[in-house]
Amino acid sequence: MNSLPVQGTQVVSRVAALLRIVGRKPEGSPLVELVRMSGLTRPTVHRLLSSLAAEGLLDQDPGSGNWVLGPEILLMGSVASARFPLEDIARPSLRRLAEESGESAFFSVRRGAETVCLLREEGSFPVRSFVLHEGVRFPLGVASAGTAIMAFLPAEEQEELLAGWAAHAGSFAATHPEALVRANLETTRQAGFSVNPGLVLEGSWGMGAAVFNQHGRPAWALSLTGIEPRFREDRRDRLGRLLMEEAHRISLQLQA
Repeated sequence: MNSLPVQGTQVVSRVAALLRIVGRKPEGSPLVELVRMSGLTRPTVHRLLSSLAAEGLLDQDPGSGNWVLGPEILLMGSVASARFPLEDIARPSLRRLAEESGESAFFSVRRGAETVCLLREEGSFPVRSFVLHEGVRFPLGVASAGTAIMAFLPAEEQEELLAGWAAHAGSFAATHPEALVRANLETTRQAGFSVNPGLVLEGSWGMGAAVFNQHGRPAWALSLTGIEPRFREDRRDRLGRLLMEEAHRISLQLQA
């Protein structure tokens, strides 16, 4: 009798994990990648994918064979967006950041122990970094948005994440050792903005500033990404000020 809720919860968790993995990239993911990243067996993944496709939540691309998000996800997202009018609030700031900096600008949200990229605005500079795009997830403390948010969380919440840092950071742990992350968090608190010096991908730099909710907690972040020469030291202060000004503007609107 008591096992049924546990089994049901396990199925929901597995389905949610697969949807998140598929949603990380516009081109979707092949079956072998879904098996590897989910940690589930191939038959289990295939059975869940088939069920999700039958419900319209996933599709299989006929050309690549990749599994991609389905039409029902689009409909759900359209309905959900009415409750969270973030695009209307954040898009003007993204456009100003992209226009004034020439870099690609992003708006990310905290979801538990991760950040998820929600919106993107391309800058005019012709050479771009493609590390970040809509749907990409990073552990808190990784990449500029996650660092900007984590730096302004209460100290006890930061320590909870840092206590199990290797497991939390996962594949990013090697390039984000705990000591370096702690140093980056402190620098971010002092400056008001974060700098990611190519830790996610060599040569791809980013900067971020936290956006705060009505309770004064960091819940979102604005960020800029580009190639290393565009983030030289004599330019970072200006980019940091731009980020903080727009982050403050959005915070005020979200708190109204």
